[in-house]
Amino acid sequence: MTVPFLNLTRGRETYEPAFLKHVEEILSTGIFVLGPKTEEIENRLAERLGARHAIACSSGSDGLLLALIACGVKSKDEVITTPFTFFATASAITRLGATPVFADIDPKTLNLDPEKVAEKINPRTRAIIAVHLYGNPAHLSALGMLAKDHGLVLIEDAAQAIDARWEGKPVGAMCDAGMLSFYPTKNLSAMGDAGMVLTNVDSRAEMLRKLRIHGSGPNQYVHEYIGINARIDAFQAASLLAKLPLLTKWNETRIRFAESYNAKFKDLPLQIPRVLPAAEHVYHLYTIRTPRRDKLQKFLNGRGIGCCVYYPLPLHLQPCFASLGYEEGDFPEAELASREVLNLPCYPYLSDTEHEEVIEAVRDFFNSGGQSE
Repeated sequence: MTVPFLNLTRGRETYEPAFLKHVEEILSTGIFVLGPKTEEIENRLAERLGARHAIACSSGSDGLLLALIACGVKSKDEVITTPFTFFATASAITRLGATPVFADIDPKTLNLDPEKVAEKINPRTRAIIAVHLYGNPAHLSALGMLAKDHGLVLIEDAAQAIDARWEGKPVGAMCDAGMLSFYPTKNLSAMGDAGMVLTNVDSRAEMLRKLRIHGSGPNQYVHEYIGINARIDAFQAASLLAKLPLLTKWNETRIRFAESYNAKFKDLPLQIPRVLPAAEHVYHLYTIRTPRRDKLQKFLNGRGIGCCVYYPLPLHLQPCFASLGYEEGDFPEAELASREVLNLPCYPYLSDTEHEEVIEAVRDFFNSGGQSE
């Protein structure tokens, strides 16, 4: 049996009628950028996530850049974040002329280790970006205390974590600003690029709304800030509106599959996802760890099972960041994770039969001594 890592063509019948209805309304108004559909999804997600303001934008990457600008990060500032994340987390920092300063990860959660973050704080530090990797919340209490004690901005990269919770509250709107991504693979996805910034500060929200349209306000030819073109189009907002009613069910299905994997893998020599007591994981990605990762991946691919590695090269070792002066060995936990993590199929329209096939294949690999080719 072939089991795809992800299949975005499945389940379209559950949201397509609603999406097409929204499209008809957009076509009748001729408002294709921002507009009423954008305002509606902003209002609905702000309410759902406990944010005072939600500002939709062109992508999660642009959303993180906008959040940094709105939070006052400038050239020559330092921003502490994890080296074990998607590239955009650090690239947004460098695009402002600021410097990403990496801190190593907790080997259990794979998120920022607050103790390592504390070691990196200095007078040039302006902000911390906490990534909720794979949908698993970072330790916001400890990171929040560090930020408060040192007068720093704390920004949440919740690109993979919509509806995840920390101490019972949705992540993304718990700090100075938070970013969501709606890339087509995400738990709540658009049909192209789209993102959102969350904040509870009125003045920051006003600034963000201007920054996404070149820094202009009601008069589009008067620019208060040097912004960017980061507007969301109405069709992406429509796709989010059509899918939002399904998000709770979709996340529950991901959690059900993840808990089943955990139960079936607990006796195997691998590490299943670790979740802090205050956290609720939404399993954008289900991730295991094993020193035999490469052999396991080859074995699963040979059985027709899709699996991926997020992420194979930590950011401090990326060629474009060579000027930062990091070397192999600087962040041993992130480097080890990049050699050991493997992401297995875990999405709402994975069938139970396919899910069991993945379990059987992983168990077969380890039952054979982990030497299968």
